[in-house]
Amino acid sequence: MGNVEAGERIRELREMQNYTREGFAEKVEISSKFLYEIETGKKGFSADTLCRISHALSVSCDYIMFGEEQGHQSVQKIACVLEGLKPLQLKKILDILKIFCDMCDVL
Repeated sequence: MGNVEAGERIRELREMQNYTREGFAEKVEISSKFLYEIETGKKGFSADTLCRISHALSVSCDYIMFGEEQGHQSVQKIACVLEGLKPLQLKKILDILKIFCDMCDVL
């Protein structure tokens, strides 16, 4: 369990969900400087902070700390990303998914 790896996972999830560092820090009630230090592995964090971060990112604490993904967490992560899309972006994603489904029917 390393601070660097946990911080990288937090940063990747934050960016995937289109949060700015400042906006996300505000959401989890920490300073943007502290979030930067967490994401770069320079500082650790309390269990309370971990819980607030994992809840805000819709992932388990285990995923942040150890990289272990639980099945339902993957679906929640996808849902969070889809919710953040603009209507035109969402339509394009749905069109692509339909193409993939059609391709599976052919195979």
